[in-house]
Amino acid sequence: MKYIFPFILLIVLFCQSTVMAQKISAQKIGDRIDVIIDGKFFTSYHFAENEKYPFFFPVNGPSGALVTSMRNGVYPHHSSLFFGCDRVNGGNYWQEGLDRGQIVSLRAEIEQNNDSELTILNECIWTRPGANAPIKDFRVITISTTADGAYQIDFDVKMEMLEDVTIEKTNHSLFSARMDQDLNVLNGGTMINAEGDRGEKETFGKPSSWIDFYGNRGEGQEGLAVMQHPSNDWYPSPWFTRDYGFISPTPMYWPENEKEGTKLKKGDSVKLKYRVIVHQGDHLEADIAGKFNVYSKD
Repeated sequence: MKYIFPFILLIVLFCQSTVMAQKISAQKIGDRIDVIIDGKFFTSYHFAENEKYPFFFPVNGPSGALVTSMRNGVYPHHSSLFFGCDRVNGGNYWQEGLDRGQIVSLRAEIEQNNDSELTILNECIWTRPGANAPIKDFRVITISTTADGAYQIDFDVKMEMLEDVTIEKTNHSLFSARMDQDLNVLNGGTMINAEGDRGEKETFGKPSSWIDFYGNRGEGQEGLAVMQHPSNDWYPSPWFTRDYGFISPTPMYWPENEKEGTKLKKGDSVKLKYRVIVHQGDHLEADIAGKFNVYSKD
């Protein structure tokens, strides 16, 4: 009997090390970057010149199934996992219509940090016909995995104001995720924030460090959590949430001065950091609170 426990411990440690050693690679193909984790397709980062903004699609869970969705007839401006903003100096860098405003990728490069982590560097200009570009942004997107096998996207963006910028009150702003229909609350899924509030009724407009959205997938569960880093301006931002499967920490919908909106001066910069955890299980099994605690100290 005295040899059984050490043997079991060795097995556990071996399994953990196997999970931690997931190999990540990426390939740039035209106007997208494909990311592969341990031989399984994870996501593509799209930046075509005819798109409204760069975005991730699909975003697959560890099971290989989709956890996000890509546009529909009712919400054609929801592009899976993305970053944009409406009502910026009279332009719209969120909803359909390139003439209203567009976030254009100037360059996108891959840096392979090591076998288990890679970084995508993306520089973008916010532009529309007949107007000066109000913003330039620089994105550092780091993709890795966690010790328990979850997939992780760190999205760090620096926005530089090229003009005096006014963002009028809008519910369409910044980092957002549109969930796969099978996982949404209307189909039996769960949306929960760091305080334990659930669903649109309890989470809408409430500041929180994270929201996790998950639902049934086969015999288990799978989902996606979005975290906002404590170093962010406006932290913790209130969340714009929808039971049909939409989450976004959206400070521009609750500005300090609703009449004036959010004002930024030429030369100002805004740094924002988000972490996405694509996981199996519910928020407790995936230890979203613990993962945020680690993230908050980075």
